[in-house]
Amino acid sequence: MDKGIILKISGLAKKYEAGAAVDRISFEVGAGKIIGLLGPNGAGKSTTINMILGILDPTEGKIEILGKDMKKQHSEIFKSVNFSAVYAHVPENLTVWQNLYVFGLLYEVKNLKEKIVSLVKEFDLENFMDTRAGLLSSGEISRLNLAKAVMNDPMLLLLDEPTASLDPSIAETIREKIKNYVRKSGAAVLWTSHNMREVEDVCDEVLFLSRGKILLSGNPRTLAAKHGKNDLEELFISVAREPLTFER
Repeated sequence: MDKGIILKISGLAKKYEAGAAVDRISFEVGAGKIIGLLGPNGAGKSTTINMILGILDPTEGKIEILGKDMKKQHSEIFKSVNFSAVYAHVPENLTVWQNLYVFGLLYEVKNLKEKIVSLVKEFDLENFMDTRAGLLSSGEISRLNLAKAVMNDPMLLLLDEPTASLDPSIAETIREKIKNYVRKSGAAVLWTSHNMREVEDVCDEVLFLSRGKILLSGNPRTLAAKHGKNDLEELFISVAREPLTFER
């Protein structure tokens, strides 16, 4: 496997009695790249991320992270992966410091207290270290989730709508912190979002999912024009409403 490839997905599928949530998809995410995983609700985005995280077992296919087989070497891969998702909240009864400490123990982070001090400074959480997570604003909790997500210096970062419901200013701050982390670490990021302007700003490539299949892929700044659309949002709407038009 190419050393520049952090994540390799081959023929990945998740099937249920009602049908396939993910239908034999294949793609790669290289070091230092941010790849957008796009599609309407129910397209298979979260299912894909949950399989990569090991929360769901694939029906078919293979997941390789840093050249290692997810199914056979999960414990070895675990320390190199992290995530942040709009639906996955940290414990609300724990303070910012306690949350970071607990997750740091789970990820076996070295020099943990020093790492937490660095993280709360980096993510502007110094004034909230003793505040329970349940009392934080949406912007503050997003910064905490992201601090948690990078505390083990992951080489693969999975972000499921990390700026959902945030005001434009806070969302921009979160985007810049993620891009800065990628620049410094060379990590790979798989990013889902329904904000097409955000996707154009942060992603190097996008994959459009519909009904569990990858219908389109390419540069988010040029892909729409290739398919006769004015912008990525118009292309997204077309894929969501008329996926058969884009079938390969």
